[in-house]
Amino acid sequence: MPGTDQPTTDQGTESMTEELSRTSALADRHRALGSGLEDWNGMGTAWGYDTDPNAEHDAIREAAGMFDMSPLKKVRVTGVDAAAVVDHTHSRDLARLKVGQSAYGAVLTERGTVADDAIAFSNGTEEWLFVHGSGTSMELLEASAEGKDVSIELDDDLHIISLQGPAALGLLESATDADLAPVPYFHHIHALLFGRKAMISRTGYSGERGYEIFAGADDVGDIWDAIVAEGVETGVMPCSFAALDKVRVEAALLFYGYDMTDEHHPSEVGLGWALSRSGADYRGKAAALAAIGSERFVGAGIAIDHHDMIAGGETLQLDGTGVGTVNSPAFSHRLDKSLALVHVAPAAAVPGTALTVVSESTEYSARVEAIPFFDPDKTRTHA
Repeated sequence: MPGTDQPTTDQGTESMTEELSRTSALADRHRALGSGLEDWNGMGTAWGYDTDPNAEHDAIREAAGMFDMSPLKKVRVTGVDAAAVVDHTHSRDLARLKVGQSAYGAVLTERGTVADDAIAFSNGTEEWLFVHGSGTSMELLEASAEGKDVSIELDDDLHIISLQGPAALGLLESATDADLAPVPYFHHIHALLFGRKAMISRTGYSGERGYEIFAGADDVGDIWDAIVAEGVETGVMPCSFAALDKVRVEAALLFYGYDMTDEHHPSEVGLGWALSRSGADYRGKAAALAAIGSERFVGAGIAIDHHDMIAGGETLQLDGTGVGTVNSPAFSHRLDKSLALVHVAPAAAVPGTALTVVSESTEYSARVEAIPFFDPDKTRTHA
């Protein structure tokens, strides 16, 4: 999953609701589970439920967790020049994708820095779905479309349910008219799910084998309710973004606005692999490739000697000298560790390096660990 800033929780729900420009068809279900529907990307989002985020975390790892990812922006790019537009906007060589395939990558500025991250889904040469978070993908798609025969439209009727965990395949396969098991990672199919039209994509933001279900507003509620009913006996449960943040940090998955911004080159945040060397001349390509080898810092992970999650934003020191910054902290009760994704000087990024986490009021000892923290060989997502 592409990310965005966490909500400001000191506002009242009513005042935040007035500011929201987008609404999920699942909003009443989130309220019933205890969510105040905090803002994410202009849409009320379940950052917390009445259930314990640790129990939700366990469900994702042991059964399956279900999230409403509808606040992601779903952009339909259609027309004769659709392929050229997405190829100019996205850092992967999308011309290589067949219908039913997708690719995760960066959206770059002209300077070769990260303006956003996105998944591009191919539904045909003239039909693409471009899914992104809080960065400027929409504006950059529109810039790439100037003078082209193409239509670019935000589709807020399209909703996303993400079902992540080892029980996801069995639950969905029993409810669809398609053969879901052979669908490879980053592929998708169009099928009936619980009798409703859906696009089912083998993607996610959890470090687990999971699926993202794209369905219209008239269908998504019935699909959500059916998953809840079918999954209750096996431990499948709705999960909040508080739990999602735990599993994505364990899996070292990046969150736009925290782990990467438009001040960072892809190779500095661990996205050098997502820069296609051949193929289309996408925006920022030359600058991003030229930055490889001269990184000011690199993305890494640390474990902190602390019994809880730290705040984030702290400075990292090596022998009293500042060498980095904490971006995304989380406490994993399953690993029994306080973890964080960080930016750190390349020389200090070696696993085992001892660091000090420094804020205005506290200091903690920490050490660099190899990432992902969880399932480093990615056997679960790629099963």
